[in-house]
Amino acid sequence: MPESLKTAIHTALTEAQTGLANLLADGETLAALEHAGRMMAETFQNGGRVFSCGNGGSMCDAMHFAEELSGRYRLDRPALAAASISDVSHMSCVGNDYGYDFVFSRYLEAHARPGDVLVAISTSGKSKNIINAAQAAKAKGARVIAMTGKRDCPLAADSDILLATPAGRYADRVQELHIKLIHIMIEMVERQLFPALYA
Repeated sequence: MPESLKTAIHTALTEAQTGLANLLADGETLAALEHAGRMMAETFQNGGRVFSCGNGGSMCDAMHFAEELSGRYRLDRPALAAASISDVSHMSCVGNDYGYDFVFSRYLEAHARPGDVLVAISTSGKSKNIINAAQAAKAKGARVIAMTGKRDCPLAADSDILLATPAGRYADRVQELHIKLIHIMIEMVERQLFPALYA
């Protein structure tokens, strides 16, 4: 293997390690993460739903998050009412008729109810369709957990809880930390609702 590739691999892993170390040292984000886990467990206990949305890799994270709640995370337990906004027919219909900026917000106008939660994922915190989704969720009485790569972003203003993971110059480093937070939130929900799984 050329030396330059070996260096690139080492640099990538070191950057990821540094990002995780910075997250571990970020008391504000860790406190917000605990708050998010409690909020979602309360939502499920009260018969509410958790929605998630994102673009590109963040949509994949939103789908991953929802399927491990409605399907299975580690061990068997009852399904939880979670859904990612990723239906192709809905998105193509709304994108065609209203524009891509409204593909998520239109869904929430139809489905969100007071007490529900939206997990809105945008590494930049600037995606217009994610901001619109957060605003639509709030208008329906739902609460918003925003996952971003920086605290100072437009999406922060429309969130109840902000999970910012500043991890470097590029979105992939932010997303690497987002998936860790997603798994931790799922575990926190399970620990509260199904403590026997962790006995």
